[in-house]
Amino acid sequence: MDYTLNIHGRLMELRKPVVMGILNATPDSFFEGSRLRTEAEIARRANQIVAEGGSIIDVGAYSTRPGAVKVSLDEEMERMRHALTVVRREQPDAVLSVDTFRPEVARMAVEEYGVGIINDVSGGNADGSFGGTTQLQRSGEDEVPEIFHEVARLQVPYILMSSDATLRSMLLFFSFRVQQLRALGQKDIIIDPGFGFGKSVEQNFSLMGDLEKLQVMGLPILVGVSRKSMIWKTLELTPNEALNGTTMLNTIALQKGAGILRVHDVREAAEVIKLSEALAMSSSRKQNAND
Repeated sequence: MDYTLNIHGRLMELRKPVVMGILNATPDSFFEGSRLRTEAEIARRANQIVAEGGSIIDVGAYSTRPGAVKVSLDEEMERMRHALTVVRREQPDAVLSVDTFRPEVARMAVEEYGVGIINDVSGGNADGSFGGTTQLQRSGEDEVPEIFHEVARLQVPYILMSSDATLRSMLLFFSFRVQQLRALGQKDIIIDPGFGFGKSVEQNFSLMGDLEKLQVMGLPILVGVSRKSMIWKTLELTPNEALNGTTMLNTIALQKGAGILRVHDVREAAEVIKLSEALAMSSSRKQNAND
């Protein structure tokens, strides 16, 4: 998709897909290898993401895995400030996003650390329901979420995730929420189908099979399947053993229109993009030669 994100006046082209590297400043993320607490661990990870070809560093301070302990606003804020201070010191020019559903955290991250993207996996739910019944029932959905007002005021790109289990309900959700965001003046919106949130393994695969149909929204698509249960449950493995499956699904996601891959393993995802681009260029040259 020929789409450009405006990040504080800096333009990011998505004509070629980009990699978003995950940096979790949490003690309980589902993938053990992504749990970072110390300054040295955070610094090492930030530098690794950039060195391996990541275009965006996505910082999270609140685990959204099933069964995770809820974190207070104060604790999330403290963790986030700690992580962003280190990341900004190590990579002052990097494009940063923050994984949060709280407008207070979003505001702090943008105003104090120049964060350029807000990644909200709650889909606008003020109580942070990540794929739970509150999200699926969408109680009170006619109310405009507070975080929508905040990102529109901050004028940074916003990642809108859906926990809906079917393509039809997801498209309805995206259409409604995007309309709300546009009414507030929000310009850049990225949609995330929310693999692993509110969906069974079978529903996740069904959604992957129909992923290209989300292009009807005319918005960039972010795919985050990295080491998720749809992979390791199907292969009867653990998250630590799910890299090969992640690479396979990332390849399919690119073929179906993904513009951003959110991953733990940055180098491997960057290689998938490079090979996919080489294949696309070869096919284009052949087509031009035949015309």
